[in-house]
Parts: sequence; structure tokens; C-alpha cells
Amino acid sequence: MISPLLTDLYQLTMAYGYWKLGMHEREAVFHQIFRNAPFGGKHAIACGLDTVREFLDGWCFQEDDISYLRSLTLANNEPLFAKEFLDYLQDLEISCDIDAVPEGEIVFPHEPLLRIKGPLLQGQLLESALLNIVNFQTLIATKASRVCNAAAGDEILEFGLRRAQGPDGAISASRASYIGGCAATSNVLAGKLFDIPVRGTHAHSWVTAFKDEITAFESYASVMPNNCILLVDTYDSIEGVKNAIKVGKDLRKVGADLLGIRLDSGDMASLSIKARELLDAAGFANTKIVSSNSLDEYRVRAMKENGAKISVWGVGTNLVTSYNHPALDGVYKLSALRSETGEWEYKIKISEEAIKTSNPGIYQVKRYYNEDKLILDTIYDEELSFKEGLPTISLDEPHIELKRQEFTNSKDLLQPFYRQGKCVAKKESIHEIRKRAMKNAGLFLKLQNDEPYKAGLLQNLHQLKQKLIKEYD
Repeated sequence: MISPLLTDLYQLTMAYGYWKLGMHEREAVFHQIFRNAPFGGKHAIACGLDTVREFLDGWCFQEDDISYLRSLTLANNEPLFAKEFLDYLQDLEISCDIDAVPEGEIVFPHEPLLRIKGPLLQGQLLESALLNIVNFQTLIATKASRVCNAAAGDEILEFGLRRAQGPDGAISASRASYIGGCAATSNVLAGKLFDIPVRGTHAHSWVTAFKDEITAFESYASVMPNNCILLVDTYDSIEGVKNAIKVGKDLRKVGADLLGIRLDSGDMASLSIKARELLDAAGFANTKIVSSNSLDEYRVRAMKENGAKISVWGVGTNLVTSYNHPALDGVYKLSALRSETGEWEYKIKISEEAIKTSNPGIYQVKRYYNEDKLILDTIYDEELSFKEGLPTISLDEPHIELKRQEFTNSKDLLQPFYRQGKCVAKKESIHEIRKRAMKNAGLFLKLQNDEPYKAGLLQNLHQLKQKLIKEYD
């Protein structure tokens, strides 16, 4: 269970302020978006929603949480929070309506992954944890998808546990990596928790624990005759391949086989070519070559372009830590607030940097598509008029207009997730989510070969945004 104390202090001080000023029950709308797609790409893969469900279903302040908050003090040593406010928190239950983009959907900058509608105080208290959960898993699922794309159909194994950012980071990364397209994980706990296939070989320590490499290989084969993948680069990779072949021939005498060898260092493209030649010549054409060692989508693609004969890629550190892009640019903004008279007041955050100026309103994303081809996305406000059919769309970055195009289908990306604090969405298996993610990633990749994907604001929402910007000039 994730505690509601997984938050920034200013969320609690703002909540206290809303409560003290009598604003805490005013209906508000927050949206969670990201401003820039990660890795220099154009899109991300939505992920983390099932962890959000776990967080929300267990959300409540326990007695020890309240005791801790009671111990916090101001600069003058007086309590930071009034007793009455802490009593209020202890009895508080989430009553928000939440809509979410299903896991595995492709999403673009400025499109909401989550929309939270409910009491202002509650929406504020959910911010930090929702960003923490969804930002990270969306980032890792997107990274995994990129690696899988580079592998062009080869299996990707997630091997990142030892280098992950703590136990929670490792577990979340394994889940997101599988959704993004990885075939399996080395993380046994993640396998248990999420029903992810688990795979692994052995380490160099196994080889060095024996008097020589051939003895180590023979011993491992005797223990794991039907799961024998041998790490061949402890001393000399090519000699290691030859020793693995010897053990493979012995395995066949007992009705087993050499499933694979693993390369973990050196010029692995060249080594894999030599290893493949040796294996094929010895009659081990079905023995797979597994590669590991600081891989990412760039190295995988480069090695394949150099003719590498690798069929399984073990990707660890660069995947689970998102080494070259360590955080998703995700934010959570208030976009509408009920006035005391019951009318919606649209809110906007303005910045000298256009990309940081938020979108106002209660918005949704409509995606247009023809059969298996995506056409475009339009962000529209649910309170403003929306005529069926595709109107002119105005994009903020850059300022261009998209004219009407032919389409046969459309769907709203945000789907009901919670109503009045209760989950209303069907729970999906991780395998269903993974299948959706891989299908959508494939659709987007096909689209990229034709033209950049277009996503932007509906014209009337764009006009409203410009009007609010001018009011604050």
C-alpha cells in the first residue's frame, strides 16, 4: 500500500490553506500531461495506471501518518497544522471522478494522461504521487518500446534489477518494460507480482567458482540440462564458445540441448558472427546467441546494422534507469475551478516559454483513424460546443492549421477510471496491456514513414486559450 504521505510538503500546506479558507470542497479539474516527448521522439506509451489504482484504493491517512504530521512545526515551534485539520484528514476519503488514458495507448505532448475532477483539496493531495507513478512507468515503457523497435523482432529481456533505482524502481521498471514490449525479466519478484515471464543465465562468478571454464559449463549443464544457456566471455569468448559446444554435444547424449550462449563484453557484433559460424558448423543452428552489456536502442540498432548474429538482447541499466533521459517532463495543472456561484472558471498558467503555458478547461482527446491508420488527435473542451465531424484544428507549436480530412472512426482517449472515489474501469491483465502497447507502437511507426503525426487543440479551445492569455497580459 502506498501511503498518502508519498507527497511533497507543499501539497499538504496548500491543502491546509484551502481548508482554512473554506475553499477545500470547491470542485476543481486537474490534468496530468507531459510537455516534451522523451528521447527526442514524438510520443510516449501511457503506463502506470494499475499502480495508480493500487494507490487510490488504499488511500487513507493512518493513525501513525497523523501522528507524524502532528509532530511537524513552524519556525516558532508551533504546530504546522491545526488539530481540526488533521482530524479532517484522518476521516477523509477520495471522492473524485478520474478519467485516464488506458495503459498501452500512444500519447503526445500536452495530451492529458489523467483528468482529476473533484474537491480542490483532494486533487491537490493526489498530485505528487500520480506524477511519480505515471511519469516513471510511462518513461520506461516508452524506452522499452524503442529498444524493441531497434531489435526488429528479436527478443528483448529486461536485466535491470541490480542497477535500478532502488527496489520500487526495479519493480516498476520491470512492469513497464514488459508492457513496452520486453519478452521477459530477470526480476523474480516482478515475475511473481505481475505474471511476467522470468529468464536468466548464470554469472561470471559461476565460472570462476570452478577450476576451469569447461568444468563450470559441465557442472551447470548437469544442474540445468533443459535450461542451459552458457556465459562464454569470462576468459576468452571464442574459446568459451568452443567449450559450450563440447558441453552441448554431451547434453544431446542425455536428450537435452544447448539453448544458448551469452556474450557480455568485447566487440559483440564481430564475436557473434564468429560464434554463429562455430555453432552452425558444429550442428547447433538452433542455439541462440544472447547479448548483454550496457545495451540500448542505439547500440542494438548499430550492432544489427553491422551484421550481428544476436537473436536475444539482455538490456539492463540503460533501460530501467532510462539512462539517457532520466525523467519524463510530466506536470499536473489546475485548469478549471467552480466559482462560489457554481460557474466554471477556466484557469491557465502563463509562461514566457510557450511550451509551459497550460491549456485551460475540462478537456479530452479525440483520436481519428481509418482502420489501421492513425490520422490525428484533437484536444477539445467538454464544456464547449463540439460538432461531430472533424473541424479545423489549430496547433500551438507551430502555428499551423489542419484542414478537414476523411476518416471513418474516432474515439476519446480519456476513459472513466474512478467515479466518486470508486474504480469503475475493468481490470486488465498485463498481457492485454502489452498487446495493446505493441500494436499501437507498430501503428505509429508505420505512420512515421509517411508523415509526422498531427496533434493539437480544437479551434474554439485554442481561441479560448489565446483570450485568457491576453487577459493576463
